Amino acid sequence: MSKPALTLKVFGAYLFILGLTLILLPNLILPVFGVPPTSEVWIRVVGVLVFNIGIYYWYAAKHEARIIFLASVYARTFVLAAFIAFVVTGLVSPVLILFGTVDFAGAIWTFVALKTEKQQG
Repeated sequence: MSKPALTLKVFGAYLFILGLTLILLPNLILPVFGVPPTSEVWIRVVGVLVFNIGIYYWYAAKHEARIIFLASVYARTFVLAAFIAFVVTGLVSPVLILFGTVDFAGAIWTFVALKTEKQQG
């Protein structure tokens, strides 16, 4: 497995855990981000989407789908930018930026792995 693939496999596993938490125990994680507990279904729907993105990343890694590696860098960078915008507009607590930072750190890891591989290859 290439280093860029490993970055997506690790991030996919993280998304599996996060997605399952949002599906099964959403009120465990919501207060951490200053969001009140809810009985609404939407947070669980988000959990399903997060879990499914994890599946895409896992299979992209397994099959060395390099175009997805690069696309994930842009997508995960956008997550941080969107979360910052949500905080700036007062929609959510600033702690959400920390969550977006996890996505951005993963994006940087993948980007560096891609660049390093290209330079070596």
